[in-house]
Amino acid sequence: MISYIRGSLAHLEPEEGLVVVETGGVGYGILISGKDLDLLPGHGEEIRLYTYLQVKEDGLQLYGFLTREDQKLFKMLIGVSGIGPKGALGILTALSADDLRFAVLADDAKAISKAPGIGHKTAQKLILELKDKLKLEDAFEARLAKADMRSGTAAAGLTAAKNEAVEALTALGYSSSDALKAVRQVELTEEMSVEAILKAALKHLTF
Repeated sequence: MISYIRGSLAHLEPEEGLVVVETGGVGYGILISGKDLDLLPGHGEEIRLYTYLQVKEDGLQLYGFLTREDQKLFKMLIGVSGIGPKGALGILTALSADDLRFAVLADDAKAISKAPGIGHKTAQKLILELKDKLKLEDAFEARLAKADMRSGTAAAGLTAAKNEAVEALTALGYSSSDALKAVRQVELTEEMSVEAILKAALKHLTF
C-alpha cells in the first residue's frame, strides 16, 4: 500500500481535480478534493499527499489528501454503501473534516446532502453507518487544536466553551445530537461564557 507520496508539484488539471506529483523520476497522477486543490503550493514546490489506491478492473487510481485526517475520513466514507471514491471526494470538497464530523454527530443530513451527488437518503445512511465510529470528544479536540493554531487563545477558548455547553446539556438529559444541534444554532461571540452559550442553546431546545 502507498501511504503517502512526497515530491514536487509537476502538473495540475483543476477541472479534473488531478495533480501530478513527481518523485524519483516518476509522475503520479492523483485525484484530490476541491478543498485541497485550493490549498496546493506553487508549481515545482514540494508537496506531500497521503494516498488511497483504488484497484479497478480497468486500472489503478490514486486519491490524495493533504492531511491524514482527511485520508481517514475518506476511507470511512467509501465504506458506506452507495458512496464511491468520487462521491467521497465530493463530500470532502463540500465539508471540511470538522464540519463532516459535527454533521454526522448532529444528524444533520441536510448539510451532508449539499455535497454533489449525495441525496438525502444517502446522507442519512452515511450518518447511520458512521455515527458510532466518530466521537464527539475527538471532534471537539480537533476543532480546538485548529482554533488554537489559527486564531490564538480567544478562538480556542470559545471552542472549549462550546464543548462544555454541549456536555452540560447532555448532563441535563438531552441527547448528544440535540445538544450539538442547539449549540450550533447559537450566534457566538468571542466574549460569550459557557453559561451564556448554555442559556442561548436551551432556547433552541425549548421551541
